[in-house]
Amino acid sequence: MRKILIFLFFQCLIGFVACSSSSPEQQAAESAKAYYDLLVEGDAVRFLENKLGVDTLPADYGEQLLAAVRQYQQDMQKKHGGLREVRIAENPGRCDTFQGSPLVHTFLILCYADSTQEEVIVPMVERDGQWLMK
Repeated sequence: MRKILIFLFFQCLIGFVACSSSSPEQQAAESAKAYYDLLVEGDAVRFLENKLGVDTLPADYGEQLLAAVRQYQQDMQKKHGGLREVRIAENPGRCDTFQGSPLVHTFLILCYADSTQEEVIVPMVERDGQWLMK
């Protein structure tokens, strides 16, 4: 009985350690998915807020970026009936270095309402503990 309890304890401990530490690629992919999920919800403003440096752009350029994101949403609606779901690809990403910070090219699968799918690459950069779209 004691051996079984010790075995179960170590299995739980190994599972906890394995779940608590994920790779930078996985973390970046999960953040990218969360941002693209905002497009599924139709929230272009919050999607754009998660882009690196958007808060330091001149107001008119920020408005142009927002118009471009909204146009992208309209195009997805027109061509595919809209974006239905976003999934992380089997290989979540590839990590490089960018000015001393990791740059991760994440791979997402966009699933449209007309049942077509598209794989996209979303470059992500970590700044102050948060993954942002580059």
